[in-house]
Parts: sequence; structure tokens; C-alpha cells
Amino acid sequence: MAQSLCRIYLHIIFHIKTSGPSILDDDLKRVHAYIGQLINDAHCTNRWVGGIGDHVHVLCLLGRDTTISHLVEEMKRNSSRWIKSISPHYTHFAWQGGYAAFSVSQSVVDKTLEYIKNQAEHHKKTSFEDEYRQFLKLYNIEYDDRYVFTD
Repeated sequence: MAQSLCRIYLHIIFHIKTSGPSILDDDLKRVHAYIGQLINDAHCTNRWVGGIGDHVHVLCLLGRDTTISHLVEEMKRNSSRWIKSISPHYTHFAWQGGYAAFSVSQSVVDKTLEYIKNQAEHHKKTSFEDEYRQFLKLYNIEYDDRYVFTD
């Protein structure tokens, strides 16, 4: 029997819709834990989910039979539904339509993990929009600024 060997780390970033409410600080830990469980349920391996009230960073191992688009769809669809159920504050909560996904070399997995864990501190100095643009430039992704931050 042939065996598929695969170890692909991903750093995924997605943002809330600008028209909806941010995730409250008191709810961040359990929202991140819920998304982490969704990653595992999608046959991937959650390494860490973090972020602040307006966006999420994920570090995970992609499952050998899972596509990135399917993983992100599962995370966003199911977490959005669940978030709406935890408080009236989130009645109009939604994630934006897009996302970014970047491959992470084994040599920088620990650095990426620390980066995600320190999001609150990082965003005292850098806006989400600037952070996102920096990633797009680092990975040489062409983009149109008019569409990157729209809902």
C-alpha cells in the first residue's frame, strides 16, 4: 500500500467584515479554541490560533486530503454560526469573504508561532492593514488595494 507523506505548515489570516462587530477581548480565547477544534475536525492539525478582535491568525498542518479552501470555508462558516450564538453582541457578525494563506518553512515554524501568540503586542505598533500588506509583499503576491480590505 502506498503511503502519502506530507508536512505542509500554513499560516492563514482572515478578517471580520467591517460592518460587523469585533470579537470582544473576553471571548477571544474561546473563539480561538473553537476555530482550533474546527481545524482538527477538518483532518488538519492545529498548532495555534490567535489574533485580536478584528482578525485571526492560524498556524496549522494541512491534512494530506484537505484543500486550503475547504479548511478555510469550514473554519469561517462554522465559527461564524457559533459566534452568533454566544451573545446578542454578535447578531450581525460575519467574516470577510477573502483570506490569505502562506506556506511556512519548517525552519520558521517556531518564529511564526511566537508571532501569532504576540498579536496583541504587535498591533499596538502596526495596523492590521499594514501587517496584511507586509505579508502580501513578503510572499510577492500581486494585489489591488481597492479589493483587499472590502467585505
